[in-house]
Amino acid sequence: MYNKNRMIVFLFLCFSSLGARVFEVGPGYQYDNIGNVPLETLMPGDTVLIYARTEPYREKWVIGRSGTVDSPIIFLGVPDVNGNLPVIDGDSASTRQELDYWSEERAIINVGGSDYPSDTPRYIIIENLEFVHARPPYTFYDDSGNEQTYSSNAAAIDVIYGDHITIRNCIIHDCANGIFTCHAASDITIEGNYIYDNGMENSIYVHNSYTESKGIIFQFNYYGHLRAGCLGNNLKDRSAGTVIRYNWIEGGNRQLDLVESDYPELYDLPEYRKTYVYGNILYEDSDEGNSQIIHYGGDGGDTDTYRKGTLYLYNNTIISKRSGNTTLMNLSTNDEHCDMRNNIVYTTQNGSYLAMLDANGILVMKNNFIKAGWVNSHEGSNFNGAVIDSGMNIENNSPYFVDFLNEDFHLSDSSPCINAGAELNDACIPDYTVDYQYVKHCSYETRTVYGTIDIGAYEFVPTSIGEKDDLNKNIHALVYNRTLKLGRLKRGDVVEIFDINGRVIVKKEMVNNGVFVHVLPENTVYMIRIRTGNGLRLLKIIVF
Repeated sequence: MYNKNRMIVFLFLCFSSLGARVFEVGPGYQYDNIGNVPLETLMPGDTVLIYARTEPYREKWVIGRSGTVDSPIIFLGVPDVNGNLPVIDGDSASTRQELDYWSEERAIINVGGSDYPSDTPRYIIIENLEFVHARPPYTFYDDSGNEQTYSSNAAAIDVIYGDHITIRNCIIHDCANGIFTCHAASDITIEGNYIYDNGMENSIYVHNSYTESKGIIFQFNYYGHLRAGCLGNNLKDRSAGTVIRYNWIEGGNRQLDLVESDYPELYDLPEYRKTYVYGNILYEDSDEGNSQIIHYGGDGGDTDTYRKGTLYLYNNTIISKRSGNTTLMNLSTNDEHCDMRNNIVYTTQNGSYLAMLDANGILVMKNNFIKAGWVNSHEGSNFNGAVIDSGMNIENNSPYFVDFLNEDFHLSDSSPCINAGAELNDACIPDYTVDYQYVKHCSYETRTVYGTIDIGAYEFVPTSIGEKDDLNKNIHALVYNRTLKLGRLKRGDVVEIFDINGRVIVKKEMVNNGVFVHVLPENTVYMIRIRTGNGLRLLKIIVF
């Protein structure tokens, strides 16, 4: 799952060919330890290659140098032959003495916040590393050689300031916060990471990730449960320009806690008022924590700085196994709105246990699948919000997943969610369209839509057919020796055949009622799209 050797070779060759320096760290390489590398003099395009070894690297450092858009500075882990990443262990970690930076107790890696080196870090990539033990009671040795204890709000990685910072394909666990970013940081990308087992016992103030930046994207991550007895949220964010897409987020007090910033340089930005959450699996697999899945607005009490905008919530698959009530979202005030479309909201408990809102907020919903029997709120007379049904919502007892018990939330061929989605809100086009879907775990694939988009985080693709009717049992299909025959077609029906790359190889309109016959050019996968007077039919054919 985390074996990225092919990509590492590419990056190594790419940056080496540009004449950038490569510092190799590990047994038998130029440097035994990360702290031996002259981190304070890194230049644009430099790569620190950290090779996996049996013992963890007990080291910590600051990144205070800057790359460029074409030549980033990269800290890149190289897995061993079994795919294990190099481990950076905060317990008893030492710091390179040439570095001079503050807030050492806050992280294993600080990005920004140093007197030496003193640059503003830009275009930094931290990739393919496993981080552990940035929390009390673990201790470390600071840049003066003195032993200190990590703070209770420490993180594996703390982005204090800087821009265009990417954290990719890392494993982060057994820290207080997993990832922390500050308001002076911007253009943050957190992608493909496995973040789990973080937090502090009995504390609501530390989380798997806790971020407050200008422009942040979370994508392709697997967020697991926090440590036992820890009360924090899974993904907590106070940023402007937040995009959360194609993640699997499981457990926590809430899966998503999207609240206000304390800084006018963020809450005065227009992008503070728009938050995009799409293509995710939000999974409440037990009774732990709050019964709310999403919180949007604020939590500090000063409503003037709350988000007071729109949460665009679309094409997510949201599942709760709680034995009691589940509330989909808490919109803090009626100035918080949600545009909700194309989502699956499913509970194992009866639909009457599912509420759309807590006490406040304006929810407009269309073309969602929702467990039959749902209610507006569980708050009774204290409900001051509004749930506006814009139509085409499906209420049923099951969306008919492929294998619910084994957490395969793709759609089966009997799902009512197929071809039942709506067009996205204009605010989501063209920058926030649904182009991918999550792959377990920490990966993704292209989401190919034939006709109308499906409801939920996954697009249905019909199974292979031979003598099998299409989905609506109206058009007969037969393949024999690469000859495709489609029966029961009518005058005016249009048949299109796409190859495996999505190119149209045949397009024909029927001039009479009858049979369409075509010899397929090779043994491969084809998609057949048939436009009829009754709608759209999709077939997937595998020719052996």
